[in-house]
Amino acid sequence: MKLAALILLATSLLLTGCAPEVGSKKWCEQLENKPKGDWSANEAKDYAKHCLFRSDE
Repeated sequence: MKLAALILLATSLLLTGCAPEVGSKKWCEQLENKPKGDWSANEAKDYAKHCLFRSDE
């Protein structure tokens, strides 16, 4: 049981490490390709904040 929990934790850490940083150009592009119905409320808020209202452009 402990081994299965350890493997699950290690796998989730590895997958999380591969995700682009919220607000990065790659993250914005990934979210644009994701169906809008599948976005979470936090993703929609972060998309508006970081991708629509970018101040560095």
